[in-house]
Amino acid sequence: MNPTDSPEGQPLSARNENRSQRPDSDAFKAFMAGDWEPASDDLPAASAVAAHAARRRRAVSERFPGERIVIPAGPFKVRSNDTDYRYRPHSGFAHLTGLGLDHEPDAVLVLEPVDPGTGDDGGHHAATLYFRELAGRDSAEFYADARYGEFWIGQRLSMAQVRAQLALETADLAELEVAITKDAGVVEIGGTSIRLLREVDLNADALVDTSRINTGVDLERADALDAVLAEVLSELRLIKDAWEVEQMEAAVAATVNGFHDVVRALPRAISHARGERVVEGAFFARAREEGNDLGYDTIAASGNNATTLHWIRNTGQVRSGELLLLDAGVEAESLYTADITRTLPVNGRYTDVQRKVYQAVLDAADAGFAAARPGRKFREIHVAAITVLAENLDAWGLLPVPLDEALAPEGQHHRRWMPHGTSHHLGMDVHDCAQAKRDLYLDGILTEGMVFTIEPGLYFKAEDLAVPEEYRGIGVRIEDDILMTADGPVNLSAALPRAPEDVETWMSGIWSPTGE
Repeated sequence: MNPTDSPEGQPLSARNENRSQRPDSDAFKAFMAGDWEPASDDLPAASAVAAHAARRRRAVSERFPGERIVIPAGPFKVRSNDTDYRYRPHSGFAHLTGLGLDHEPDAVLVLEPVDPGTGDDGGHHAATLYFRELAGRDSAEFYADARYGEFWIGQRLSMAQVRAQLALETADLAELEVAITKDAGVVEIGGTSIRLLREVDLNADALVDTSRINTGVDLERADALDAVLAEVLSELRLIKDAWEVEQMEAAVAATVNGFHDVVRALPRAISHARGERVVEGAFFARAREEGNDLGYDTIAASGNNATTLHWIRNTGQVRSGELLLLDAGVEAESLYTADITRTLPVNGRYTDVQRKVYQAVLDAADAGFAAARPGRKFREIHVAAITVLAENLDAWGLLPVPLDEALAPEGQHHRRWMPHGTSHHLGMDVHDCAQAKRDLYLDGILTEGMVFTIEPGLYFKAEDLAVPEEYRGIGVRIEDDILMTADGPVNLSAALPRAPEDVETWMSGIWSPTGE
């Protein structure tokens, strides 16, 4: 071994402890082990989500009778050395358990097959949540483990408390290996088939893969089974239940408040060298104040930056006379997120050309809204909106070919200025249900309980020589969050002004950037 490769008496895994300088004397350990008030063993009431989560698990049980279903929450993820990113469980896990926030890293939900009709709620499985319960206050872990010790990270619910809150059986994470691997193997010779939500927890992946190898399971076929599980879990979220709709409404309301905060912050943003960061910070403060976090990285794009679709650097200036494209969403504590975009005149008034582009995008959004009716296809929203944009581009003389030719599948010249889709499903993930089959997503039928966005835009880059100079550097997007009901679409984000004159009035009511 090369001497430089030697751990020199201290394992590398232990070296993060060098900075902490925690005492390890017997006297310290003995003193730390006593005189702590016992942790509360009061049981919480059942959460409002518990019954909804149970119905979701029943739907999965109906889809996969006789198979063991393994749904990991996911582990912590290291951010920098011995600090972790703020924890968020996988959406599939959160959806089936009802756990949001930062509860139970490393937890795994297992649906164990039982005799048909004898499982939870008359289903075919018994569900158990395996997680690491915090060690008692008389243990070394309490004060010595910076990742899991209560002294460092605060209290978490006990197994009994989680069981009461979620109406879900619980067990210690140490029992997980046996729970996953017992009787596993080839179904044709009496083994139990496992379906795993993959690439969430590497330890769970390794455990299941090792079991499959040891029992002669065809790995390629097993991977296909796992893929179907991911697909089904994604499709299960296409229709939101009543509790989910409430969470979406709360996320949208908090997001609307965040947009108000941004308008209040514009004077400081204008005066700051990185005004986009001022905008981003104002919205982030609201997200943390009212919700769990941001639903996604905020796009606070001013001027030509608004023509970069995923501008999240937010390092630019915010200048009077330019437009600010703000695409942002608050994630509620339940992990449901809003996703709203408004394009604001920084000085409170749209110029004539800005207003012309803005109105075209608004008309496209309205056309998409009009096309969103129960029984129609999801993709029809995009067709309706993009057609309006193409018609405007044609009227302005920007299309290099006749309108019909541009709209034809082999044309699509108008997409130079609107290359993204007009709509996506929304929920626990900002682009929710992304693993759903095409015939249930793009070709899916708009159904009561769906929540999705409508977000057309036009983006004329400063470097775009295909448009007259007056258009260059203008990027406009308008995005609203839509709930489909039996009577048609409801705009959940309607509290934020959309029409250009309403935007101007709204902004002037918060502050008067023009000095009027």
